[in-house]
Amino acid sequence: MHIPAYAHDSIRAAALRNVPTSRQAGGLDCCLCDKPFGEDLAPVPLGPAPTSGLFGCRPCLTRLVTRARRARDAALARHAERARADSAYWMSVRERHVARLSSVRQAAEAVAGLARGEDVEALRVAWLLVSLESAYTWIPDAPEPPASVDREDPEMKNEAFRLDLAMITAREAVAERLTYHLINEGHPEEPEMCEEFECPEGCSGRHDSTHIDCGPDAVFDDLAEHGVTVEQPEHDPLSPRLAAPFGKTEAEQKHSRLPDIEERASVVLAHFGIDADDTDALVSAAAVGLVADAWCEGPLNAIHTDNDGPNDGEIFAQSVDLYRRARAALMAARNDEPEALLAFVAVATDIDLPWAGGSRFALRSTSGFVPEFVQHVNDRVWFTMEVMRERGWRAGLLHRAASAAFKAPTHFGMPRWPSVVASAMERLALLDQAGAPEALADLAAVKTSLLEAPDRLGANALNWISDQALLGWCAP
Repeated sequence: MHIPAYAHDSIRAAALRNVPTSRQAGGLDCCLCDKPFGEDLAPVPLGPAPTSGLFGCRPCLTRLVTRARRARDAALARHAERARADSAYWMSVRERHVARLSSVRQAAEAVAGLARGEDVEALRVAWLLVSLESAYTWIPDAPEPPASVDREDPEMKNEAFRLDLAMITAREAVAERLTYHLINEGHPEEPEMCEEFECPEGCSGRHDSTHIDCGPDAVFDDLAEHGVTVEQPEHDPLSPRLAAPFGKTEAEQKHSRLPDIEERASVVLAHFGIDADDTDALVSAAAVGLVADAWCEGPLNAIHTDNDGPNDGEIFAQSVDLYRRARAALMAARNDEPEALLAFVAVATDIDLPWAGGSRFALRSTSGFVPEFVQHVNDRVWFTMEVMRERGWRAGLLHRAASAAFKAPTHFGMPRWPSVVASAMERLALLDQAGAPEALADLAAVKTSLLEAPDRLGANALNWISDQALLGWCAP
């Protein structure tokens, strides 16, 4: 007779309820009912050996096995019911916790978005972060599941991780917003710079900064002023090509770059209608040339064709923004030495800075060519700085202005730009603008923006204009 394992304890308890008699120990009587074994009642060994120990009869053992099975089934039913109750309770607790994590995460993402924008004032952004931190602090610790429930919960862990990332992003966005708010609040008004920045009428003279690059070493010097000394990392050595000019003698340097630039460039510029003696026009053309040579050429072509690259409108908007920055840097280089051009480099090569015109594109989002692009910009600007050091500020302007006359004669900032805009507006008025961006609905406003600051139209509108070939301009 087979005795299942779940009945062993019940049978053992029944057999050892009393001290076995000599007949039971000798295998003559059943140790459960004390009836003698015979032809009608065969003994079933219970151990410890098949021929010795205690013996039971089949009816008693069958009764005990049935009782043990019923007890086991009842216990399983109770355990299953308890597990179902535990699971239902745990799911409600878990869902509430995950929902709380998700709500605070969404709030953090919203705070980060408001901090990056300009619609909410800085003080209100600060209070938003305070209330967000309070909500984050009030989130209880992750609940512990009952023993009957699987302790692994990837969804809850993932939601907690996403919340932590959102909080980091929100804190960074608010910190950056408040940092520049404090800097801008402490910065004096500079109405004399409005002309250089081509500000709209009615500008108060406040030119707030939203991105400042102090270079790789400024933080160490600033900390030293507060008594904190941190060892500065060593910079990579210059490439042989860039280091070579520094080994030349002064006489070699004076005659090494662009001989007769004054005479030749002036002739070229006059041919294209640019008066080389008009400093304002010369600086504008030089700014266009600097953007064309250092930024538009070379690796930007590969970045443009990349799957994640910018479209024509984004490139156009960014080129206009960089033109203004190049113009300001060139003007500053007149008094502050050629190193002032590094301000242009800092923005042009910033891989995290979103491009102008409301674009979300940043160089970091591309899959390749960014190191080559950054090196290209640095090399071209470095060359202009060297020309200014060797032959003077005006020589550097003439060099880049002549380049603009050949490469970008119809770009924003050049003398022919107003006529390009006039022609484009005539053609735009004849086009079916169904599906055109809303920014192009008011033609008078479009013309004003194109003449004064095309990037104000937005990258989407400029891309639509580029698709229609209205300006005769396309991305490199």
